[in-house]
Amino acid sequence: MGVFLSIFFFALALFCQRQKNTATFSFTFFVLAAVSFSMSFPERILTWGTFETKQLIVPLLQIIMFGMGTTMGLSDFSNVIKMPKGVLIGLLCQFTIMPIVGYSIGALFQFPAEITAGIILIGSCPGGLASNVMAYLAKANVALSITLTTIATVIAPFITPVLMNIFAGELIPINKVAMMISICKMVILPVILGVGFNYIAKERARGLFTIMPKVSMFAILFIIMIITANGQNYLQTIGISLFFAAIMHNTIGYFMGYWGARLSGLSEKDCRTIAFEVGMQNGGLASGIAVEMGRVSSLGLAAAIFGPWMNVSGSVLAMWWKGRDPESIQEPSAISSFQEQ
Repeated sequence: MGVFLSIFFFALALFCQRQKNTATFSFTFFVLAAVSFSMSFPERILTWGTFETKQLIVPLLQIIMFGMGTTMGLSDFSNVIKMPKGVLIGLLCQFTIMPIVGYSIGALFQFPAEITAGIILIGSCPGGLASNVMAYLAKANVALSITLTTIATVIAPFITPVLMNIFAGELIPINKVAMMISICKMVILPVILGVGFNYIAKERARGLFTIMPKVSMFAILFIIMIITANGQNYLQTIGISLFFAAIMHNTIGYFMGYWGARLSGLSEKDCRTIAFEVGMQNGGLASGIAVEMGRVSSLGLAAAIFGPWMNVSGSVLAMWWKGRDPESIQEPSAISSFQEQ
């Protein structure tokens, strides 16, 4: 059955990739194919001879972050000055809403402590590159999206450990300094190298910039496969509940991110952008932190499930918004009258 599902989802991914209207869903089906294979044949993923594949998660994440850095420029940081309100509201929503929602969902479903901590962890991480793509498809403010992803990633070493200590400190031991160092090693250093490479070799390495998104996609798929294989036993018992938790967490993030921005008086484009930035987190970073903490089979499970679902829901929401011109969306009368006062 696992072989059949893997082949089916892989074929479906290739089909979607060839169709213009469904190309954005191809990665989702690649993920489903990878998960199906990992759940059915975990022994083929867990070890290669005497080598444990979970040791590859951090290097693969560093490759992804380097690729992310190659897409950034100094203008992404200067945009903070040009649109401070949108950046401030976006960061505030991102680093308050999602950890609180994660903690609440863990308590609601009564998950084991480490699973709940994993949900809080992914809620405490910054957004990833996928949110930038969805913002583009949804006719949102792409510049704001990239800026929010950039700034949130840079401050993550300082914010994420603090949030984990506040919301998950009673669930698992949290070493804030060690987590800060790990995030710097996994995210900040590769991103800085990527930004520097982009600045120095932009015109001479166009081939690398073309191939990096594909390399990142492969790295994400393999990380998901490793985490799924390591957490197979947990997934067999709480997999369905964790999937529904992912839907809730993600949906509430979109809703509260959008309306948090809307009530703050931001434009429709900015509201859509912040919805994606709040609802979609960097699952790879959460996976890397779980590995560094030695809890990939439990703490990393939320990232393995939430990540693929965020791509599915983000694609659907982006396609829906794509058909609605943001200029045609009027502010609710209650908000308009409140702002006039």
